[in-house]
Amino acid sequence: MSQSNVIFAASRNPTREDLFARAEEISADLSRRAADLDREGRPPLAEIIKLKNAGLLNALHPASIGGGGLDWVDGLKLVRILARGESSIGQLLGYHYVNSQYIYWALDAARAHALGSETVARNLYWGAAVNPRDPGLVLTRRGNGYVLNGRKSFSTAARVSDYINANAALDDKIAGFAVPTNRPGYIANDDWDNIGQRLSDSGSVEFRDFPVYEEDFVGAPAAPDAAPPVLSTFNTPFIQLVFVNFYLGTAEGALQAAVDYVRTTTRPWITSGVERAADDPYILERVGEFTAALKASAALADSAASAVQAGLARGRDVTARERGEAAAEAYTAKVHATHVSLDITSRVFELTGARSTADKYRFDRFWRNVRTHTLHDPVFYKAREVGEFVLNDRIPEVSLYS
Repeated sequence: MSQSNVIFAASRNPTREDLFARAEEISADLSRRAADLDREGRPPLAEIIKLKNAGLLNALHPASIGGGGLDWVDGLKLVRILARGESSIGQLLGYHYVNSQYIYWALDAARAHALGSETVARNLYWGAAVNPRDPGLVLTRRGNGYVLNGRKSFSTAARVSDYINANAALDDKIAGFAVPTNRPGYIANDDWDNIGQRLSDSGSVEFRDFPVYEEDFVGAPAAPDAAPPVLSTFNTPFIQLVFVNFYLGTAEGALQAAVDYVRTTTRPWITSGVERAADDPYILERVGEFTAALKASAALADSAASAVQAGLARGRDVTARERGEAAAEAYTAKVHATHVSLDITSRVFELTGARSTADKYRFDRFWRNVRTHTLHDPVFYKAREVGEFVLNDRIPEVSLYS
């Protein structure tokens, strides 16, 4: 496999232009290597290092502590750009943004500033072990602290994370905490073998007497049915928008790969009456339709990002109603992006023809990636939540899925 020569000097306070230019360059490099990366399916350690060196991990942190100072509208666009080159890397960047920004919503200002400053200074990648469908982590008191034991079946970025958000049962309550993964007792397993998102490093993790301390807690342990502070629940609409944007980026990458292939390789059909496949009226029609659908879905995604960003900007004054209205916008974008990305990634073969199904191209990776992740939470439940809001004026019920 060819090696990348994309190298950046790590810098504090990169400009918006710097970050977008670096994202485009990394995405182009990923696109050139994507078939090999997908075939190998290894942990993306080198790719995460490139994101670190480009300053992309710190893009959303405040400029006052050395971050890029971007808002979520721009951050999600960066996710989309990277996903054009390799879907899993777009996913990983987006997950990091949600996990690392959560500290600003859930911690008091002083603790958030301290942990954010450490994150920027050390260029940390943040993951999570919070899958609510897979309970099993238990905190037990021991000495002056606690030990964590249990297993999570899926933990995206399991082996590349420097820090993680996690939650666990503590007596009859649920405790949330943020901890470094270099403590003894953290075990990331090499068992992610799904058909898509092969670089997302989403295997299982185990905790064996993993030490946790009071200062690691994100808020006080609470009853399982206790309502969390509204601000701390913005992680869900934002993670759903991460999904939206890496789905769309993947579909944009698929269409671009198909267009490049048509220009260079596809032969015109024998009854088309044209000398170049690029002049075939049916290929032109499909390219036009796919482009229009992607542009419409991207505009909806950006509008939804603006709505959720506006709610977040209200800080601790944001109401449950305002959060719910913004979430409904995000979930509308999720429904649309799911359908558009699945459709386009499966139909680009109509442009490229039979020879493009050869394994060396691995053009099927675009569909496999979207198909795999769109099963994360059923899209028809998101459509239902949007319908409930429009028809019955019910805002989405708060959970780690909505």
